[in-house]
Amino acid sequence: MSEPIKQDTPAADGERRTFLKAGAAVAGAVVAPGVLLYGVSQARPPEEGASSKQRWGLLIDTTKCGGGCHTCVDACNAENGLDGKTGPQDPQWIRKVDIKDLRTGYVQSLPMMCQHCEHPPCVDVCPTGASMKRADGIVLVDRHICIGCRYCMMACPYKARSFVHEPLTDQNPEVPRGKGCVESCTLCVQRVDRDEQPACVEACTAEGHQAMIFGDLKDPQSAISQALKSVDSVEVRADLGLNTGVRYQGI
Repeated sequence: MSEPIKQDTPAADGERRTFLKAGAAVAGAVVAPGVLLYGVSQARPPEEGASSKQRWGLLIDTTKCGGGCHTCVDACNAENGLDGKTGPQDPQWIRKVDIKDLRTGYVQSLPMMCQHCEHPPCVDVCPTGASMKRADGIVLVDRHICIGCRYCMMACPYKARSFVHEPLTDQNPEVPRGKGCVESCTLCVQRVDRDEQPACVEACTAEGHQAMIFGDLKDPQSAISQALKSVDSVEVRADLGLNTGVRYQGI
């Protein structure tokens, strides 16, 4: 007969918990050689999940965004492992768009990316649930259940989604991407979850342009909320009633 299972003493139980916590920290950091899922230290522990108490947003001042500047695009490509090509088959999470006032001829340049809508059409049409919106408003694609149907690309009024046609190499381990999947701007969710700024915002600020403000739209004291109170801003295609998380100033 097998021996009866021994009950842990309080001291042994405490030792086991300490060991398991240490093991969980290591397992959360590295699951395979070279594959880092989470840093050991984060502003918000991953088990807490995103909170509906926050809604992340972005305010872009087009008057400070020059037509020849691609700082935000380059930073996005570097952070997320995109090759920077701009052909019709190439993934682009941010693209610079020139808009022209037909009455005056005045041309402005602005970065266009996923607008992180409160009511995202891409989520509505996705047959598998791969297109999803986190509780904090960030719209994402789960590449593990994306079947590449591209319905979301057709539904997006901002043409902000791309399809990966070719095998990928030299990826950022924090930003897994895959052939046959749809993808788009994530507001650098891996950075946001570490209480950092998106790469585009950080680069724009470092260059001295100060054209982007990122923050919590639900926090009345945040820099973005204060800015939205003091300047006129617009949504692109506000007529669609999507309540975008990305707003533009100066257009």
